[in-house]
Amino acid sequence: MKILHLFDFFSPLGGGMVDLIYKITRAQAQRGHEVTIYTGDHKLDRAYIATLPEVQVRLFHCVSSLGGFHIMPSIFRALKDNLKGFDIAHVHAARSFQNIALRHYAQKHGVPYVLDTHGTLPRSVQGKKGFKWLLKWKYDVFFGKTILHDAAKVVAETQLGIQEYLDFGVSQDKIVLIQPPFDTEVFSRLPGRGLFRQKYNLEDKKIIMFLGRIHWIKGIDFLARGFAKLAETKDDAVLVIVGNDDGYKTALEELIKELGIVDKVLFTGFLGGEDKLRALVDADMVIQTSRYEQGAWAPFEAVLCGTPIIVSSNSGAGEDVKKIDAGYLVEYGNINDLKEKMAFILENPGEAKEKTLKAKAYIENNLSIEEGVKKYEKLYESVLRKE
Repeated sequence: MKILHLFDFFSPLGGGMVDLIYKITRAQAQRGHEVTIYTGDHKLDRAYIATLPEVQVRLFHCVSSLGGFHIMPSIFRALKDNLKGFDIAHVHAARSFQNIALRHYAQKHGVPYVLDTHGTLPRSVQGKKGFKWLLKWKYDVFFGKTILHDAAKVVAETQLGIQEYLDFGVSQDKIVLIQPPFDTEVFSRLPGRGLFRQKYNLEDKKIIMFLGRIHWIKGIDFLARGFAKLAETKDDAVLVIVGNDDGYKTALEELIKELGIVDKVLFTGFLGGEDKLRALVDADMVIQTSRYEQGAWAPFEAVLCGTPIIVSSNSGAGEDVKKIDAGYLVEYGNINDLKEKMAFILENPGEAKEKTLKAKAYIENNLSIEEGVKKYEKLYESVLRKE
């Protein structure tokens, strides 16, 4: 098949969504498909793109990224001239400039597309309605509902994702559940223990780690408050925050000062590749206390490194973890519950490790990139057969 993927920008700073697109497209190309990515030059990382020689990556100049909406007018001409040469298009994210252009020419040329929102469909988290909510509402009124309606299929990653589509009026028969796959081969060759600890002088510490974007939605403030409680009785515990700033670091640093734990918190910045694996291998646990999260991407990466996890139960990530008993769930906002779960893992490492290794085996056997790509192929084939 000739497959076109579309996303706003293509850089490791894009987090789990970009990482997933990278791995899916590479695996599809390795299985003999002709795969192309249309993306913008915002946060351009040519070195990252160069590591994907099997896939053609076509860049379009982003003239504005105001409010996270990446406008690239030149994509209209490219889709007008080239879309008819593809069998199917796979669109990532609920709202983008690319989606508007793609939907227009998909209708004109009769090329079907699947929409994969990766948890970006809700307009707000915890009922907050601000300026961004208004922008999303306007987008949906003028474009979003039509883009959803005209998609041949929409992809959900969890039952939470399915419900989000239903709430937007998408019919049940249009929704396909595909849990994001993992490149388990990468985790079969893990680095030796101690390298991350040695680099940051943490050899004798208990490492509580967060991995992801530093954004309000990730609930790192909740994690910091729970960690501060733990630190009252665990003097050797440190909180390591791994990830790039997505607009929340300053506020988080202020909170850390208020909590009096500045000397117990380490910001590493973004870590990728081998550096990320070294961090995950050396952590005593990885915690994701998100206000909202579509799936357990970072936590399952930790599990594949043999590291216990704690995840907020209210999220799609909590759903994933509960389904295979991959770790420990915490009620979002319950500081004492979080503190007790962290303490339990530190005091019962054997039990926590056993749970983690069972989940690791499940992920390796059921959620590998090889199995995942087959599911996407079946989805494309069903669309082309108009099932």
